[in-house]
Amino acid sequence: MNGILPLWKPRGMTSHDCVFKVRKILKTKKVGHTGTLDPEVTGVLPLCIGRGTKIAEYIMNGGKSYEGEVTIGRATTTEDAWGETVSEKKVIDSFSRDQILNTLHSFQGEITQTPPMFSAVKVNGKRLYEYAREGKVIDRPSRKVIIHHIELLDDREVFEGERISFKFRVSCSKGTYIRTLAVEIGEKLGYPAHMSQLCRVRSAAFEEKDCVTFEELEELAGSGEVEKTLFPIETGISHLPKWNLSDTLAMKVKNGSVLEMPNDWPDDQVAMNHDGRTLAIYQAHPEKKGIIKPVKVLFND
Repeated sequence: MNGILPLWKPRGMTSHDCVFKVRKILKTKKVGHTGTLDPEVTGVLPLCIGRGTKIAEYIMNGGKSYEGEVTIGRATTTEDAWGETVSEKKVIDSFSRDQILNTLHSFQGEITQTPPMFSAVKVNGKRLYEYAREGKVIDRPSRKVIIHHIELLDDREVFEGERISFKFRVSCSKGTYIRTLAVEIGEKLGYPAHMSQLCRVRSAAFEEKDCVTFEELEELAGSGEVEKTLFPIETGISHLPKWNLSDTLAMKVKNGSVLEMPNDWPDDQVAMNHDGRTLAIYQAHPEKKGIIKPVKVLFND
């Protein structure tokens, strides 16, 4: 059993919980996820099955889309609705639609974020949330992320009240913290804020329409039809350039051979295809000019 299983993650489970449960349902150990979702977050969680685990990093790097809600007037330890309150301020201003839109659009492009203390980022070999649970706040490295697109999912012309909430949709790069983005949106509006809801609606090439729930998966497993839900490994790397191989080159690629670089080789990692299947991923050799080498060999049978 090899491929990608797009799971619709329910609220209340960690990504590791989901992997553990799918291992039991599918009766296979080789299952891996493609980037953590917090327990209270729902949405698209592609799981890699069998040889699919070899391309997990490509799905993680393939970009994400979320639908979230920011609530201004209260900040929390975890930057979401489930943390302890650290700051509260009654909202006395009203905001026009243009003010909200301009604030959201100001985050488009490359931005710098500092990971929240309640996150899985490692500092000195220890997860940040482990420090946070000990009551410690430590320096953590900032990172560059990209907000490709952000839009308001609310048709109001005026936003007012003691606490104001509004929904938005964002497409972003790997490593973006939407919780932190919600806090930063509030700061630009002059108030403490937190992320009050979040759902991941896309991960790389996978969307909600592609996903199965645990209930559906268990039913399919009972009838022996699980493989109908699996996407081929190629779907997880569909964003890579493709190179079609002759039968002779296909044998060399299966064996992980280094090859002469074709004249029009793209400046990127490339999916090496034969008869509709990606056999390996190749890139320019870092030390030998005019040579390409395998990054990963996916099929060698």
